[in-house]
Amino acid sequence: MFWNTFSSIYDFVENAFNGKVNRGIVDYVANKIDSNDDVLECACGTGMFSVKIAPRCNSLIATDFADKMLRQARKKCKDFSNIKFANADITKLDYADESFDKVLAANVIHIVEDPKKAMNELWRVCKTGGKIIIPTYIAHSTKSANFAMKFFNFLGAGFQQEFTYSSYQEFFESMGYNVEQYYTAEGRMPCCAAIIEK
Repeated sequence: MFWNTFSSIYDFVENAFNGKVNRGIVDYVANKIDSNDDVLECACGTGMFSVKIAPRCNSLIATDFADKMLRQARKKCKDFSNIKFANADITKLDYADESFDKVLAANVIHIVEDPKKAMNELWRVCKTGGKIIIPTYIAHSTKSANFAMKFFNFLGAGFQQEFTYSSYQEFFESMGYNVEQYYTAEGRMPCCAAIIEK
């Protein structure tokens, strides 16, 4: 699996190519977290968001499908006592309905085979009145972004979607989700966060 194979160098590659965007989107998302929030993070990867969310929330369950990504995230977040890590499939979450105040799924919707099923699960486990936060890289915005998409797919990342700004909005509209806000961190490969209130 791509994500296990490249887990040890993933941060280096990501930040070398897209560090400005990553810092911008992580800061934006962290500012959406409140001190009393119980948070679920799906596809936490190496903990890029986790390490910034943990100091701001009541509790965080950080999940990923790739064990070696979780291993890197645990190392990065070792100083926080309010985090639990778990292997999980975003399309089949083992959590009760309405369990979390905030549900984060960063940079994963474009790689899952059934994004509608993933969205249904994120919605299910989010509390009424809570928020689902979905940052996703936007393709076809620059030549370098298109190159990066093709390069990561060549390595085995398995991107299923190549969202543009408009197709990302259409994705949520087609499933009936009312996005209250979009925010884009601009850079080589922009990342657009959709905020959905349940």
